[in-house]
Amino acid sequence: MLTVDLAACDGCHLCEKNCPFGAIVVVGKQAVVGDACTLCGACLNVCPTGCLTIERKRASAEELARYKGVFIVAECRERDGVIEPRKHVLELLGKARGLADKLAEPLKVLMLGPDDKPMNTDVLFEHGADAVIRYRNKLLEHYATDSYTTVLSAIIAARKPSIVLLGATPDGRDLAPRLAARLRVGLTADCTGLDIDDAGQLVQTRPAFGGNIMASILSPYTRPQMSTVRPNVFPVPEPKHGRRGPVEEAEVVLARGVIRTRVLEVETLKAAGDEGIENAKILVSAGQGLQNRDNMELVAALAEALGGKVAGSRPLVELGWIPHTLQVGQSGTTVSPDLYVAVGISGAVQHIVGMSSARRIVAINADPEAPIFKVADLGIVGDALQVLPRLIAEVKEAKGPLAA
Repeated sequence: MLTVDLAACDGCHLCEKNCPFGAIVVVGKQAVVGDACTLCGACLNVCPTGCLTIERKRASAEELARYKGVFIVAECRERDGVIEPRKHVLELLGKARGLADKLAEPLKVLMLGPDDKPMNTDVLFEHGADAVIRYRNKLLEHYATDSYTTVLSAIIAARKPSIVLLGATPDGRDLAPRLAARLRVGLTADCTGLDIDDAGQLVQTRPAFGGNIMASILSPYTRPQMSTVRPNVFPVPEPKHGRRGPVEEAEVVLARGVIRTRVLEVETLKAAGDEGIENAKILVSAGQGLQNRDNMELVAALAEALGGKVAGSRPLVELGWIPHTLQVGQSGTTVSPDLYVAVGISGAVQHIVGMSSARRIVAINADPEAPIFKVADLGIVGDALQVLPRLIAEVKEAKGPLAA
């Protein structure tokens, strides 16, 4: 329930101008709340006197039952003048499709972007979406916390989905907690597993206590249930070409006054030949078992022979052997290559979380009891400094990169 402290209200009209649904009207010098209010919280964010408050109570079973559907917030990028979803959105669609089917509820994607560029919605339907809810506005040319929070919280409050999923990207990690705070719901960040229990609740699994345990978290008293998922945790599903669905246009008012920042210039920085490890097909990842920084040359040689890239574990970052951008693991990058070669990596939980979804895992370690062997498809017990030269020679003799 949205209440107005009439003694504190000065009739500034900011709440009226910034309400996405036109649910607040200032009469005289007092704000009046209409029936169109969805409790999205946009007015609280701009009220200078603090005269507006929202009272939220623990939802009853009947109220929780009104929330239906699985929503994905699509992080997008522009390519050749077209707005399209990023790869992790397709990964989320694959997992969310299973969740929606278990609940027998629709799977919808929320897609935001500028009004002067076309949006590629076909790829969303081909990867599992039942419908796309689209909102286009010139103020969405670039991502801004205020604009996206205002629009998405308004749509979510009005549509009442049971589950909302976002990618745990830099933008997603900025946006998700703002949405959760605006909607007064819980948020489980950096999930590595999602499922539906017998009661129809979302089971959100994530590493806890430094990755030493995996915690399963429920949100039984509020809706929607919100989670962020790291890229490369789930595989991209096989597309069903030609599959289509309805595209709905959301009706939301977005005022320039909501956005407290302005993008003056966008500059894309990319080092020549450095495409990162998140999308690499083949990775050769090094650990402390290499013993010396100079031995990284062997790892680089194997990566080059295989046609892959070099990566590493957190200790090597702390030693200064590799930059943080090449770190695989809970506090680094989550990867899902076709082939992952772990060289001298023991296999701590924090590292396993970041690479366990690789299609093929080859582990080289002198310790036969190393945890890395539990997730490896092929294990080589031996000193990496002796194994690597022989392996490099074998690969070169094969005249080309090995097939994953």
